[in-house]
Amino acid sequence: MWDVIVDKAIYCNGVRETIDGDISDAFSAARQRGDCFLWIGLHEPTQEEFDLITSEVRLHPLAVEDAIHAHQRPKLERYDDTLFVVLKPLLYLEQTSDIEAGELNLFLGADFVISVRHGQAGALTGVRRRIESDPALLTAGPAGVLYAICDQVVDTYSQISHEVEHDLIALERKVFSGEHADVTADIYSLKREVLEFRTAQDPLVPVLEEIVKGRVELCAHTREQFRDVLDHLLRIDAQVDDHNELLTSALSAHLALVGREQNKVAMQQNADMRKISSWAALIAVPTMIAGIYGMNFDYMPELHWLLGYPLTLGVMVVAVIIVHRLLRRSGWL
Repeated sequence: MWDVIVDKAIYCNGVRETIDGDISDAFSAARQRGDCFLWIGLHEPTQEEFDLITSEVRLHPLAVEDAIHAHQRPKLERYDDTLFVVLKPLLYLEQTSDIEAGELNLFLGADFVISVRHGQAGALTGVRRRIESDPALLTAGPAGVLYAICDQVVDTYSQISHEVEHDLIALERKVFSGEHADVTADIYSLKREVLEFRTAQDPLVPVLEEIVKGRVELCAHTREQFRDVLDHLLRIDAQVDDHNELLTSALSAHLALVGREQNKVAMQQNADMRKISSWAALIAVPTMIAGIYGMNFDYMPELHWLLGYPLTLGVMVVAVIIVHRLLRRSGWL
């Protein structure tokens, strides 16, 4: 069990107290002292490893199953006195411009916070340091922890949105650079990352709206803070929509430019084929005449005629001149 516990502590009167004993003693201590709450952070626990938590706190089996197996959309659910919140933190990989999604499952009660993290994104070390240095957040209890986590997730969204914007600008420059490089795969790749971004942040909007509208009793005293987070998220939501539309426009423009270049190449190939065919026609006329007189028959017209040879050459020249003028007039040469 201890391998999956990232951190654990009791927070009383704005002060962190490290847990030295087992988790059962920590839950008992937090409940007995009152006005305290326990925060346990887990990373990818198994069902057996999570059983110790469920034995101390009555968590709904469906919520526990979601937290263990992950792959959930951002949501907020109520189970008796426990609030279950799912968030999708993101991690931007600068080397590949990929967006990696993690998952945070949060169980919140009056005196406890249990965070279950999946993936590399969404580490909460910074959140702990923030609330431990801010007595006002600690005074707000589990609601303050939820606010700080949501604020960090949305701040990360904002940073990633700027990174995506830089990638988009770089792609636009490639599309209109005049180098005619094929960036179709790059556009599709970035568009896929933007869609994954939207899948993470878009469902979080109604979750925060639910809290801001006062429908979550646990967060009644932190509505103003959540309203600020919601404002930031709505701004990011608009940016992601803009990124998606710009990528669609960039793809259309790129395909149009590629099509135009392909038409140019096809037209040039047609012109080349016309010229080749024209020269072949010019060569075919004297070749045909020479072929007739090269058949080695004994009895042929003009075969023994004194003027036969120069006349045949003259006919070849005249025929070639006529065909050449016809081809020039038609634009083939």
